[in-house]
Amino acid sequence: MVAAVRVAIGSLGSVGMALARHLARGQPGLELVAVSARDHARARQRLASIGLQVPVLDLAALAGAADAVVECAPAEHFRTLAEPVVRAGKVLVPISVAGLLDHMDLVELARASGARILVPSGAILGLDALRAASEGEISEVRMVTRKPPRGLRGAPHLVRNGISVDDLDAPLKVFDGSAAQGARGFPANVNVAAAVGLAGVGPERTMLEIWADPGVERNVHDIHVTADAASFTLHIENVPSADNPRTGRLVALSVLATLRRLSSPLVVGS
Repeated sequence: MVAAVRVAIGSLGSVGMALARHLARGQPGLELVAVSARDHARARQRLASIGLQVPVLDLAALAGAADAVVECAPAEHFRTLAEPVVRAGKVLVPISVAGLLDHMDLVELARASGARILVPSGAILGLDALRAASEGEISEVRMVTRKPPRGLRGAPHLVRNGISVDDLDAPLKVFDGSAAQGARGFPANVNVAAAVGLAGVGPERTMLEIWADPGVERNVHDIHVTADAASFTLHIENVPSADNPRTGRLVALSVLATLRRLSSPLVVGS
C-alpha cells in the first residue's frame, strides 16, 4: 500500500479551516499531520471541534512535518512558510498566488532542491485550456472581475487612491491594468488573476479589470483568450465564503483536488 501524503496547513483562516474539515472526514491518500496558527490554544480548540488532534506548529516548522504544505497565511508571512518547504524539496501549494509573484526566486530554488510548487486553480476555471494554449501562441488574455463592494473594502489599491466602494448604486471600475499590478493592489481579492497570468502569457501581459458591482452577490470572473489554437471565453460565478466575502467557497475544494493529484492513480486534465 502506498503511504498517504502527509499534509500541513499554514493558517486556519476561512480556506485553511474549510480544508481541515474536509480532511477530518477522511480523504483517501491524504493525512493532515500539522497546522499553524497565531493562537495555538484556539487552533487546538477549533481542531478538536471537528475531531482532529494534530500538532500546532510555527510556520517555518511545517516543512519538517509534512510532504505537502498548503500556504494560506497572511501575505506578509508568505516567505516564512514557503522558503523552508522549497528548500526541503517538499510540495508547496500556495493560495496567496499574488504573494508568489513577489518571490519568484523560489521557482529556481525549487528547481535546485527538487521541490514542486503547485498553484491550485482556486476560484477560477479553465487554467488547463489556458496552459495548453500557451504551448502555442497567445495574442491576448483579458480578465474582468466583478465583486460585491463589501468584498473589495480595504484593498491597498483603493486605500492608496482614495477610492470608496460604499453606497454604490451602479458598477464602478476600480482598476484597469496588468494582472501583476492588480494582484499586488488587491492581494486578498484577485489571486485568481495571478494564477491566470502564470498559466498563460505571464502576469505582466495579462490584462485585468476589477469592478465593484452592487448588482452582483457572487464573485464573477470572465476570461477572454485569443490564441492560434483556439479563442475562448470562460465565465464563473463563485459563492463567497460565509466568513470571508473576499474568498470563494470553491478555493478550499480546489486545494483538496490539487492534493488528490499527488496520490491518485488517475489524473484528469492537463
